Amino acid sequence: MKEKANPEMSFWGHLEVLRWSIIRIAAVVVVLMVFCFMAMPYIFDAFVLGPTSSDFFLYKWLGKLGGLPLMPDFSASDYKVDIININVATQFMTHITTSFWFALVLSFPYAIFEIWRFISPALYENEKGSLRSAFLFGTFMFFIGCAVGYCFIFPFTFRFLTEYQLSTEITNQISLNSYMGSFLMMTFIMGLVFEMPLLALVLSKMGIISREFLKKYRRHAVVVLLVLAAAITPTGDPFTLMLVFLPLYLLYELSILLVRR
Repeated sequence: MKEKANPEMSFWGHLEVLRWSIIRIAAVVVVLMVFCFMAMPYIFDAFVLGPTSSDFFLYKWLGKLGGLPLMPDFSASDYKVDIININVATQFMTHITTSFWFALVLSFPYAIFEIWRFISPALYENEKGSLRSAFLFGTFMFFIGCAVGYCFIFPFTFRFLTEYQLSTEITNQISLNSYMGSFLMMTFIMGLVFEMPLLALVLSKMGIISREFLKKYRRHAVVVLLVLAAAITPTGDPFTLMLVFLPLYLLYELSILLVRR
């Protein structure tokens, strides 16, 4: 009979370990938030506001491909969206909230490490190897999701919606709150969404789901993913909805490949 890695601990002992894990994660988030707050003035224009001008790398790349049907003219070099502020405290609050979200992203690997350290004593030695790889895979997928959201989904959606014109008499004025809401939602939430294969892999290891189960309920999953995409999409337009839904569906198909029979 295989022995667990560590002796059994009482319920209150587990709560004490969990409490200190949460405290350490919170401390790391606070330290990183202070660092991001100090660095934000240097990276806000180039990184956060990058998709608002034609110098953004995605626009340059799409511009080299030529005109795409039903798509904006990405070859235009004069594209520039001015972000306006209409509230006195918005810039200060945006500085704080953006620093917090950046700190959460940067602290994600450490949070995964703390979660692993908390659950690993309850695992058998033969279980640790596979779950350690799963957690590393989940961390990698989180950053891939953030990169996809920032590099493709948000700028593509932003460019399309800001250049869409119902009438020439209408002038677009994008508020800072509106821009940051869309930016944070479609960039960082995509990182969490990309954890779907990890969730499916863990549930498969626990014997809750199987490859046949995911195949059987694929149609139901499509409906759920559409609802999830609608919840993620801050604008609610069909174009953005489909742009978010496609990666979700591809992640579901990837989950089918990863889970065991």
